[in-house]
Amino acid sequence: MVADPSPALPEVLTKLEQAVGRHEDGASYADDHERWSLYRAATDTPAALPLLFQAVSLEPDGPLASGVVGDVLERVPRDERQRWIHLLAPAVRAFSERRAHDLGVLESLAQGTVSAEAVDELMASWSDWLQHRAVDATADQDVLRVVSRKGRTKKIRQAAANALGKN
Repeated sequence: MVADPSPALPEVLTKLEQAVGRHEDGASYADDHERWSLYRAATDTPAALPLLFQAVSLEPDGPLASGVVGDVLERVPRDERQRWIHLLAPAVRAFSERRAHDLGVLESLAQGTVSAEAVDELMASWSDWLQHRAVDATADQDVLRVVSRKGRTKKIRQAAANALGKN
């Protein structure tokens, strides 16, 4: 069920439209697909992120807001992610919380602060998305060996094996 939109949302959407270079006079964003399109354009426009934050805070469609936040999490610094997640209703936060955690793991892998032993212990709890992205996040041969052996899917194991061959 979608909540009633805030009376402030149309004004924020108009400002967001201008910030991303869309000037659709009289555009109606009553349809969630139209709002999604605008939000997607805003995620790719760093200067529009403050307005996008405001729009998401007013967004009446929880799953739509969750999708937007999920996309934004990859584009904002680690210390801003919880702020975005807390915009969401508790009923739709789980995906974004998981994605923020996964992104933190990827950043740790890229920085070399996660040992192969830790990967070996934790990898079973990782999403397929995280396992696949981990291959690109690290050049650590020991970590790649663990992923090549324990990856959940053949595609993940093969990607890790290929990465081992390149290094």
